[in-house]
Amino acid sequence: MSYVASGGEFNRDTNYITTRITADGRDGYPVESGRYRLVVARACPWANRTIIVRRLLGLEDTLSIGFCGPTHDQDSWTFDLDPGGVDPVLKIPRLKDAYLRRFPDYPKGITVPAIVDVGTGEVVTNDFAQMTLDFSTEWTEFHREGAPQLYPEPLRDEIDEVAQRIYTEVNNGVYRCGFAGSQESYEKAYDRLFTALDWLSDRLRNQRYLVGDTITEADVRLFTTLARFDPVYHGHFKCNRNKLSESPVLWAYARDLFQTPGFGDTTDFVQIKQHYYIVHSDINPTQIVPKGPDLANWLTPHGREALGGKPFGDGTPPGPTREGERVPADHSAG
Repeated sequence: MSYVASGGEFNRDTNYITTRITADGRDGYPVESGRYRLVVARACPWANRTIIVRRLLGLEDTLSIGFCGPTHDQDSWTFDLDPGGVDPVLKIPRLKDAYLRRFPDYPKGITVPAIVDVGTGEVVTNDFAQMTLDFSTEWTEFHREGAPQLYPEPLRDEIDEVAQRIYTEVNNGVYRCGFAGSQESYEKAYDRLFTALDWLSDRLRNQRYLVGDTITEADVRLFTTLARFDPVYHGHFKCNRNKLSESPVLWAYARDLFQTPGFGDTTDFVQIKQHYYIVHSDINPTQIVPKGPDLANWLTPHGREALGGKPFGDGTPPGPTREGERVPADHSAG
């Protein structure tokens, strides 16, 4: 399967299944405890967002989670981590099965994260950007006591504005570098990416979080790209002006989040590296997965507490990661 853009510049297809699960059920899918299953892959940055937000808000008892393996074929993400390669709740071996159950002629790529209606086995949505916002705003009945306000109403316009730039220039910017099909498009993408990272460094130099003085949706969206930067994007995607660990402000910021419950404990560095270096065989034909980088430095002091702010505002950290949802110790920096 080819990932490099034959025309030069990589353009992501953003036409997702936009059905929403809401408190009033206006799209036919009301929020209900136990009705839906969130299907993710720890390797995927878009899916990693949903894992973080679900954990921060305490939705584990309400919304079950299924983990695909770190690699996929041209056809689908698969449940190869589960016994027999079958999801224990949905009883399917491939995520594609849930897509086809709702859309028999589904013409597009099978993506994670996806939410599946357990009763019908049909995919409801794969619109990752809206998904986490709805967790914050539509699923409030099931939030844990002390859940943080990740999308507080007074800050939504600013969060949206910052998140949009993070998406176009950073989250997608690294892919624009990695999947570029010409030298010219790569260099243009590279310049855009590092212009944005410099902007973020300036923004975070004197404030602990991106918007306001607590963690918000904007921080979640930036974190999943930063966590993958040195293990994958710096080398594999040629985003190599400098490593994250050589960017003092962003490196301290990323470590601050990593050491916050919900962030580092949902990050699986082994699966992250396996995914990119094995799946993108047109970029890495040998499919050899690099051994480094050393991860111990993720746990070093970051000093960002001096900027003030409280990670969870008036709320509290989430409790320990649930049994069966923990990242293996040898896959993390722990």
